[in-house]
Amino acid sequence: MSFRVTRPLHTLMLDDVRGAQKMLSGVARVTAMEGSRHLSSLVGAPVHLKCENLQRTGSFKLRGAYVRISGLRPEERAAGVVAASAGNHAQGVALASSLLGVRSTVFMPVGAPLPKVAATREYGADVRLHGHVVDETLAAAERYAAETGAVFIHPFDHPDIIAGQGTVGLEILEQCPEVRTILVGVGGGGLAAGVGLAVKSVRPDVRVVGVQAEGAAAYPPSLAAGHPVAIEAPSTMADGIRVGRPGDVPFSLVREYVDEVRTVSEDDLSSALLLCLERAKLVVEPAGASPVAALLSDPKAFQGPVVAVLSGGNVDPLLMQRILRHGMAAGGRYLSLRLRVTDRPGALATLLAVLTVVDANVLDVGHVRTDPRLGLTEAEVELHLETKGPEHCVEVRDALRDAGYVVLD
Repeated sequence: MSFRVTRPLHTLMLDDVRGAQKMLSGVARVTAMEGSRHLSSLVGAPVHLKCENLQRTGSFKLRGAYVRISGLRPEERAAGVVAASAGNHAQGVALASSLLGVRSTVFMPVGAPLPKVAATREYGADVRLHGHVVDETLAAAERYAAETGAVFIHPFDHPDIIAGQGTVGLEILEQCPEVRTILVGVGGGGLAAGVGLAVKSVRPDVRVVGVQAEGAAAYPPSLAAGHPVAIEAPSTMADGIRVGRPGDVPFSLVREYVDEVRTVSEDDLSSALLLCLERAKLVVEPAGASPVAALLSDPKAFQGPVVAVLSGGNVDPLLMQRILRHGMAAGGRYLSLRLRVTDRPGALATLLAVLTVVDANVLDVGHVRTDPRLGLTEAEVELHLETKGPEHCVEVRDALRDAGYVVLD
């Protein structure tokens, strides 16, 4: 079955998304909708999680990639496709191409997480590592397309891509017909544009809210200006939405169908990822956790029932480790500090005894004895502690000070 959006951009319609849904039947999973008791209690209304992190390839990207590639003409398929991505789009294009019998080449940045590189290769793509930033990788892919005739598959700036991503919105309406608010992460805007178009065309009363990371928030200034505006050096742990400029195609749809675009901090993202793991038992990448971060940062701002789209779960284990520590620290569950002790036998045991009394779990201890700032009989101890919350952190610091220690951090 072949599908291709043939209308001009501004007339992309609900029927295009419904056509994409038929195309994806038996290809993309209808992902689960899981309730969250904890988030529901915070919001004061039912909150559901749309688990695209459980989609094939670990994100929603397969939907748009499959629809886009399936719409290619025979001569275009014969030329193969090329994409540039650090992760989710790469895997979506690789699997979609394999399912459709199309040769794929995927450019990924040097230093891309090894699990994502390996997965992309396993899905059948010829992976080429080029450039240290995504712009360099993108330029290499575009050169390859020009030289070989391969069709460049953009991650978000094409009507077919948006139609495919919009099927997430149709599923939400089928699974949670009483929904009043939908939150979705925003990078280039393909997912938000598709979900907004699909949902608002059927239920104009539903509020659609986009969420961006503060350090990579190109949509607020773009919406204010009325056209896509590039921001310099976008920076966030949420690499899935770290995009410096909105796509031309999704921008007009986001402006028309998305009611609001909010921003969240890195601390919010860390806390959201930790919550998804601990409370929902779901592995979610930072970009996928951004809607949950918005709920945590301002839970009373959303009318329920609420659906938060967990757009992906492809997170490098090393990054996950750092994020979890950051999230634990932000939630008062992890405390790092330095203090001065007298450098004599038994000093460390005495210090640890104080921590035992206040029930702080010691994860790591480091000693410094040769710093020129230290006195002849002094040592500096760095402690990493597992704590029970902000109040417990204060209790630990107070106990150390009461015992006569100089707490430096």
